[in-house]
Amino acid sequence: MNSIFLVIAGILILTIGYRLYGAFIAAKVLVLDETRKVPSEVYNDGKDFVPTNKLVLLGHHFAAIAGAGPLIGPVLAAQFGYLPGALWILIGSVLAGAVHDMVMLFASVRFKGESIAEIAGHCLGKKVGLITSISVTFILIITMAGLGLPIVNSLYNSPWGTFTVGATIPIAFFIGIYLKFIRPGKIGEGTVLGMGLILLAVVFGPKIQGTALGNFLTLDIKQLSVILVIYGFCAAALPVWLLLLPRDYLSTYMKLGVIGALCIGIVILQPKLQMPAITEFVHGGGPIVNGKVFPFLFITIACGALSGFHSLISTGTTPKLIANEKDILPIGYGSMLLEAFISLMALIAACSLPTADYFAINSAPAVFAKMGLSPVDLPWLESLVGETLSGRTGGSVSLAVGMTYVFHNIPGIDKIMSYWYHFCIMFEALFILTTIDSGTRIGRYLMQDLFGTIYKPFKEKNKFNLVFFSALMSVTWGSLLYSGNISTIWPLFGVANQSLAAIAFAIGTSVLLELNKKKYVAITIIPMAFIAITTTVASFENIFNNYIPNGKTALTVLSFIIMAMLAVLLYECIRSWKKNWNKTFSGELDDYIEDSIKDAI
Repeated sequence: MNSIFLVIAGILILTIGYRLYGAFIAAKVLVLDETRKVPSEVYNDGKDFVPTNKLVLLGHHFAAIAGAGPLIGPVLAAQFGYLPGALWILIGSVLAGAVHDMVMLFASVRFKGESIAEIAGHCLGKKVGLITSISVTFILIITMAGLGLPIVNSLYNSPWGTFTVGATIPIAFFIGIYLKFIRPGKIGEGTVLGMGLILLAVVFGPKIQGTALGNFLTLDIKQLSVILVIYGFCAAALPVWLLLLPRDYLSTYMKLGVIGALCIGIVILQPKLQMPAITEFVHGGGPIVNGKVFPFLFITIACGALSGFHSLISTGTTPKLIANEKDILPIGYGSMLLEAFISLMALIAACSLPTADYFAINSAPAVFAKMGLSPVDLPWLESLVGETLSGRTGGSVSLAVGMTYVFHNIPGIDKIMSYWYHFCIMFEALFILTTIDSGTRIGRYLMQDLFGTIYKPFKEKNKFNLVFFSALMSVTWGSLLYSGNISTIWPLFGVANQSLAAIAFAIGTSVLLELNKKKYVAITIIPMAFIAITTTVASFENIFNNYIPNGKTALTVLSFIIMAMLAVLLYECIRSWKKNWNKTFSGELDDYIEDSIKDAI
């Protein structure tokens, strides 16, 4: 199949979904009101609550939600063929992922910018709020540690990569100060300046290799782990305008620029999808994803179609920055569709490789030797990029190779193939790093809320709590990353992430019922039921077909804990819905919001 048809279909489906389904939810279900006061206006403190330009916030939100998932997941799921992944990305993002993100963002904006656990407490009672807080914090710590692994694995012993990615931090500081004090409000000017500096860092990155600076930046995994923890602490503790916002929105332009170049390359060069539409591995037995297309397709491709982690961003930094309720549609719904398009591009890049080459890169050598396949262009690609590519499992290398392969027919491109390949590797690392900073900051909010239920002064917004909980969150996930033990929990990420999505849908449904939107709750209940069933089936298959037979006790125990958390929360939500289904809206939610606004004013 020609890849251009998949690109056109993707653009049409995502655009129509935004204009019809997204607009319908915004106008009829949530009834977004541009005249209503928002948390950033009411509680403006110059640190966490800051009214933010829609385009800047779109960049920050997109950068925060777009981690490893939209890049790595589709590449790994290509094992099943290009068709299953493409269908889940396009249908799942429009009907599930974007709805999930927008509903949770709306709920947090209406609840003073509060976290998912606090929202659960208001709608379902303090007990459910506490269970949600514990569950979400537990899942987030595992996720954050796991997200750090591909970064340190990409950057260790790579001075070019460390310099390029690291340079975005001081650049962000400079642009934050520039827009706050030197040229307030000059967003376009700051964007051009910041992007220019980032591009210079990319250009000069290779030139430091072999120099004293290059030797200084040649770090091992342990050193990078410590640096990553320090960065996470700074991102959580510093004012949001100084580091988080400028770095994330500038990174977004780089991300979209690379994906845009890939999209243009696909449209012009029209590479053929060499992977079959459906492979024999949909029935299981694949060398990359250990399981059948159901349920593991929906666990492997998470962020590109539906991701529970997004609920933490939608109830974390973003609702505290929204300047107008109308911005919830493009930021909540639109950002998810942008991520879906990136996932589709990643899938196309992977499926453009010769099938044998794809499996040679993503499979362990011993496993690939049993498949009876012979690499086609892999030796030639290895000579062009200057790297050994076979047996480089995990998805990131095959994505970079696929993105390189798309352009291989351009005359003279072989002279810069090595540069482009390494640039793609760094592009992926930058994608993930923007999730680390927002995730750590959100973890600080969650831990403060959780500990505040035990000792009320912890809920206060003072410098001690800010520094203490930023450090606690960073050290907690950082210790797992540093020890390396979290690598054994990697198979849990998909299950944990999608369990959180089911929890978020359940809480979103409760919010809709509180707002007397009973006739519209199908938009959240149907995807909740689907992903809850899918996640449960995947957990059981992991436990009994993989973990227990291979003696993976820790994975077994953690899987049961996640399943128990999901079951308890869904039970409590459904019990509450049944109890209050026939009751009319009491106005308590709006009374709570209005009273809070009056108190703040």
